[in-house]
Amino acid sequence: MLPLSEPRDFPPRIVTGAFILNSGLGKLKADEATQQGLHGMACTAYPFLKKLEPDRFTRLLAWSEITVGSSLLVPFVPTRLAGLALTGFSGGLVGLYLRVPGMREPGSLRPTQDGVPLAKDSWMLGMGLGFLGAGARRGCAASHRCRRHRRCAH
Repeated sequence: MLPLSEPRDFPPRIVTGAFILNSGLGKLKADEATQQGLHGMACTAYPFLKKLEPDRFTRLLAWSEITVGSSLLVPFVPTRLAGLALTGFSGGLVGLYLRVPGMREPGSLRPTQDGVPLAKDSWMLGMGLGFLGAGARRGCAASHRCRRHRRCAH
């Protein structure tokens, strides 16, 4: 069973969740030009997305963001589960940064001015990976019963 969230997880979950949720809600109202732009950039990085129409892609992206953002904001969703969603989502965004031409300086991971908005998604990937380790058992120095783990068999 996954442990529920700990108080230390709330600040990054709230800030990141609100940011992603807001982005998804905004995409639900995207005009045709925005849909074309989002779809075009995504297809550059992930050619299989060309099979989707821009409006369908944008709706799917919006609902994905709403789902990930909500999972971070709802406290009864375990942090590790929310971290899994955030890691998957932000991993795709980092892939976009790495694959779209002009986002990075030649031969480097350093972002160009155009790449800065996508490079910041690496922070969300780091948070997601950190959340995946939330609640993981840590070994005790003694192999006796302790209050924290009830019974340590480390």
